Order: sequence, then structure tokens, then C-alpha cells
Amino acid sequence: MEFKILVADDEQSIAQAIAYALRREGFMVETAADGEEALEKTETFQPQVLVLDVMMPKLTGFDVCRKLGNRSDLGVILLTVKNDIVDKLIGLELGADDYMTKPFDMREVVARVKALCRRLEKNAAPPVPAAISVGRLTLQLEQRTAVLDGQALTLTPKEFDLLALLLSHLKRVYTREELLDQVWGLDYDGGTRTVDIHIQRLRAKLGSHHQHLLQTVYGIGYKAVGEPE
Repeated sequence: MEFKILVADDEQSIAQAIAYALRREGFMVETAADGEEALEKTETFQPQVLVLDVMMPKLTGFDVCRKLGNRSDLGVILLTVKNDIVDKLIGLELGADDYMTKPFDMREVVARVKALCRRLEKNAAPPVPAAISVGRLTLQLEQRTAVLDGQALTLTPKEFDLLALLLSHLKRVYTREELLDQVWGLDYDGGTRTVDIHIQRLRAKLGSHHQHLLQTVYGIGYKAVGEPE
């Protein structure tokens, strides 16, 4: 996800310095010189994060927060020269996610923006389903149990993870390398033959009536399907 950041500060030297530091990290950045411009650019630029000075002309940072409301899709970091707990509490109550006191280290600004982006990205991710059901096979993800035709299916941890990954993305073709990375991890030293062996074991446990769930895509890897193809 490419994050867009709006930096609003009437001290243009500060706004441009923050913008420069964030652009170097790959963010798309625009700046605003006052609260009214910040509101306008929030609508036109559609940033995910606002870095917002509190004491700006026309509209203060607090005013901007009030007008925007407590939006879950917009992160706000407030900047101020006042190290006042009351101001911090006001900002946080108005929906700000973080608060920084000037002067600050630019590396800390970048780090806090990155941390806020990670939180926003995590909150925007679709919820993980509690269970996956394909035909007469059901996986309970939290309990890590598998039931086939009403009978418990005994799976090793890696067999369960591999089956859950494939069934979560029906008809998506995974290479052996992708499956190895996502199930065993990047630090795993074994070869891709491990994937083939686990697929064979899963097919054996699924039995002849359900082996069609896991299909080989020759020359590439594997996919899961709901019905025979």
C-alpha cells in the first residue's frame, strides 16, 4: 500500500524538511501552509496520514481535527512548541493518534509516521475468518482443527498451515517457493521437495473422494479448488 502524507505547518522550512525526509522513504507527500489549506488538501489529495501543526493561521490543528471528526481511515500526528499535557489531551480527545513537541529529530518524525502507517494498514486489513469450509471439509483456524465428513482429521502443524493457506485462496496458483516461504518461513533451509511431500500426505489423509481439493499445476506449483476441474 502506497501511503500519502499531508504535512501542514505555517513554518514552511519545517514543512518542507519533513516532506523531504518522508519522500526519501518512499511516501507521496504534499504540504499545506494553514488549517484551511490542510482541510482542502485532505479532500483533494486524500492522504492517509496528516502531520499537523497545532498553531496555524486561519484554522488551528485542533480546529482541523474537529472538522475532520474521528475518522478511522485517517491518522493524525500533531506538532506543537508547547510541552503541555492539557494540549496533548485535547489533541488526543479530538482524534489525534500521536503528539510531538518541537524541536524534534526528523528521524523520529519518520519513525512515528511509519508506525502509524503500519497501524492503519493493519486496521484496514480484512478480518481473518474463524473457519474455512470447502465442501465437507472444515478448518477451525483458532482451534487449529480439521473435520472431514464429520470426522476429525489429524494434521501436523505444517500440514494444517499449508492446507489453510491453499483453501483460503481457492484457485490461486502458488509456486513451491511461495508455499515454502509462507508456511515454513524465509529461514527454512530445506528444498521445495518438502512442499511436494506435504501435499502427498494431505491428499492421502483427505482420501480418494476429496483428493481433487489439492491440484498440481504442472511446472508451477499447486492450487486448491472447491469442485473438480
